[in-house]
Amino acid sequence: MKIILRQNHEKLGNIGDILEVKTGYARNYLIPRKIAFEANASNLRALEEEKKQHSDKQTREFHHAKRIETQLDKVSVTLKVKVGEDEKLFGSVTSQMIAEALVEKGITVDKRIIELEEPIKALGIYTINVKLHTKVTGKVKVWVVRE
Repeated sequence: MKIILRQNHEKLGNIGDILEVKTGYARNYLIPRKIAFEANASNLRALEEEKKQHSDKQTREFHHAKRIETQLDKVSVTLKVKVGEDEKLFGSVTSQMIAEALVEKGITVDKRIIELEEPIKALGIYTINVKLHTKVTGKVKVWVVRE
């Protein structure tokens, strides 16, 4: 049976690929899960429309990520934390704390896109990556200071 992929699939291929698969696999797995649909004229037209909408959405998201990236480059965040002996923090600075501090500066980002390589457990100045898009990564300067 010929099918058209509606989404990327690691074993089968990418969006829009036309493949020949076993009928049972297509009808019982791929089509009900909306991974693919049967290859016919009307579905090919629908696929072209989906591709256009997907590319438009990707372009909008990319431009939005670029705007946020320029805002992040201009901003630095200061986090006041409690400190014990030897300038060590009680706990650590988390991505949630950084996200909340960015909201106070007027920039809303999800805590899951803030990339902390390791927990921040000491005072200092850190440059943190924020993965805004697959092609855009912003950097924010975080100052961790004594409360």
